Amino acid sequence: MSETTFMGVLREKIDWSPRIDFAKCNYCMECVKFCPHNVFEVHESEVQKFTVKNPENCVVFCRACGKTCGLDAIEFPDKNATTKMIKSIRKEMESND
Repeated sequence: MSETTFMGVLREKIDWSPRIDFAKCNYCMECVKFCPHNVFEVHESEVQKFTVKNPENCVVFCRACGKTCGLDAIEFPDKNATTKMIKSIRKEMESND
C-alpha cells in the first residue's frame, strides 16, 4: 500500500488492522491469500503459521479478509471508535495550524 495518510491523518496513527484469534484459526490461509496489501506474513515451519506483519498496510475500514474466514477468527477494532479517534486527531491538527 502506498497511502501514508487516511482522511488527512498519518496512517501510522490509526489503529486499524486484523486481530487473529488463533484459538479459532485453522490456518486455511484464505485471509492471507485474499489480502493484496501484504498485511500478513506466512511462517509455514512455525506453530503460528502467519502473523500480521504490516498492520499499516491494511486499508482503514476494510474488513474483507475477515469475511473470508468461515471460523470468525479475524476481528477488527470498533469502527465507530476508530472514526471518533480519526476525527479527534483531525481536530487537534486543525487547532495546531
